[in-house]
Amino acid sequence: MTEPFGTRLRAAMDARGPLCAGIDPHVGLLTAWGLDDTVDGLRRFALGAAEALAPTVAAIKPQSAFFERFGSAGVAVLEETITVCREAGSLVVLDVKRGDIGSTAQAYADAYLDQRSPIAVDAITASPYLGFGSLDPMIETARRNDAGVFVLALTSNPEGPEFQHATKPDGRMVAASVLDSLRAANAGADPLGSFGAVVGATIAEPVPELDINGPLLVPGIGAQGGTADDVRRLFGDVLHQVLPSSSREILGAGPDPAALAAAAEQAAASFAALGAR
Repeated sequence: MTEPFGTRLRAAMDARGPLCAGIDPHVGLLTAWGLDDTVDGLRRFALGAAEALAPTVAAIKPQSAFFERFGSAGVAVLEETITVCREAGSLVVLDVKRGDIGSTAQAYADAYLDQRSPIAVDAITASPYLGFGSLDPMIETARRNDAGVFVLALTSNPEGPEFQHATKPDGRMVAASVLDSLRAANAGADPLGSFGAVVGATIAEPVPELDINGPLLVPGIGAQGGTADDVRRLFGDVLHQVLPSSSREILGAGPDPAALAAAAEQAAASFAALGAR
């Protein structure tokens, strides 16, 4: 990769529309597709989704846990899925939500962001709740490899505000502090920084300043209740930075490849119409 992740993501969103399609092979979806809850079922599901979606969407977001539950065989399927997606021209954001300190954080960074790794991707999700500085190994490894990191900031789960809306001694919300750190990491980047925030489509008020000069990965679309109108209301002037993420609503259209592709194209079009590109 010869361009920073933010530059490549901006180009992909402009060319393919602003959508990140999730691949979440949980047992309910495997069953809905007529597949067994086995490694073979996992592989048929994940590769079927990847082959249908990766040629058209800006980014694919596999949820690592649903692969890891099958052990090493499941991780091998994840590696294969990543390869298929990247070869089809889609960026891959691996949803792993890693967060640790020191050498362990560096090992996570080496596993997913060093492009010499067999499981390397374009970007990962990460948790800042050991302190934003704990993510430095991931941020710096991403910089060296033209990769990206999406940091949890404001999530839609009902437990999130317990930490994210808590206030620091200076009076700022913890979530606002995370966004400030991302804004600093993206300073001077053009057209888009490589360090993004995860901000749910159904987050509770208050909402801090969201312009971080970087991408905003917005899950909670579709089956989780978030709508295009929610995105318009919450993100306003930063719609062009929003990468909406939809998983179950799109995957529910499977296993027919044409139906999967059509569902993704419809979702991307609904957000492009809002100017989120």
